[in-house]
Amino acid sequence: MARSRPTRAATVPGAGTLFALRAIGLVILARWLHSMGEMNFLASLQAMASSPVACLNLVFLFLLIVLPGAKARVERPFHPLPQWLRQALRIFGVLGCLFALSSIGAFVWAEGWRRAVQAIEATNGWLAAAPALYAAVVWICRPRALWRSNVAARRFAIGRYAVSIDAATRTTIVWLESRKVGQYDARELSVRWPMGAETGGVQPAAATARTAPGDALAGGASVTSVTPADAPTESGAVAETVDPAPADPAATSSNPPSAISTMSPPAAEPQASAMPAAPASPRHAAPARTAGRRPRIELLWDSPAAAGHNRQTVMRVRLVTEGDRVAARALDAALKQA
Repeated sequence: MARSRPTRAATVPGAGTLFALRAIGLVILARWLHSMGEMNFLASLQAMASSPVACLNLVFLFLLIVLPGAKARVERPFHPLPQWLRQALRIFGVLGCLFALSSIGAFVWAEGWRRAVQAIEATNGWLAAAPALYAAVVWICRPRALWRSNVAARRFAIGRYAVSIDAATRTTIVWLESRKVGQYDARELSVRWPMGAETGGVQPAAATARTAPGDALAGGASVTSVTPADAPTESGAVAETVDPAPADPAATSSNPPSAISTMSPPAAEPQASAMPAAPASPRHAAPARTAGRRPRIELLWDSPAAAGHNRQTVMRVRLVTEGDRVAARALDAALKQA
């Protein structure tokens, strides 16, 4: 079978992010040069030199267009930028968006909505597009995991954390965004769930199963007899009395111990059915409330060989979305298999 050979035209994961950031930077720079062309360039440069906001915008545009250290890589599809560059673009984007919104708000407060609409028409919508571009940069550089969850490839994304498991070497690598937290033995890792979060607040069948009174009566080797007079009136419990062994050997031979032990008097069944059910413990209601408020799971590292690393928390993250819950359950199952 012919093997497909990769070509230079094949897109690398993360290349679209770099293209979008550079496109936003070029649009902002083109609009800035167009505004300076309508005025005197020398006066604009002198005003920019004395304005700290303009200097911050220049640094922001330089980082946005040049993107130093950025490279699209297959192993990092969602993080083609270095962590320092991502943080810098996020901070500059927030500052630029706040400055643009405050400037537009001050203009609307001073001149009114009618003049603001006229200004938007005169600038071809730039007053509304500028804050949107800054917000787009902040959204592109938002905190996220290194990849999407892929259970078949043993890659899991939970919040900002990414976990990969190598089945051959039984090693696990944990990433926080694009920073490597550490590499661990998969047999020494375990997922700790809050009470009721793994089952979604559903109680197991063993907790809800009740033993029938007839089963306890049939399990012994001696005959138990229940009479209404023996039952106490305060707690409603059933009293058990052991009958002495019969003195007649013929009666013993006609009724063997196995047959005697399985006999139950007819009067015990109405009494057992009339017993009130035990009230549910208040502890069983807590897991449903805990699972409904975004539970926080922990990945624990318990290494007997490493001194001082017993029960160390590798990551602690909240399960915000349904995808995080599915990935957490798949990670727990994969670690248990390892």
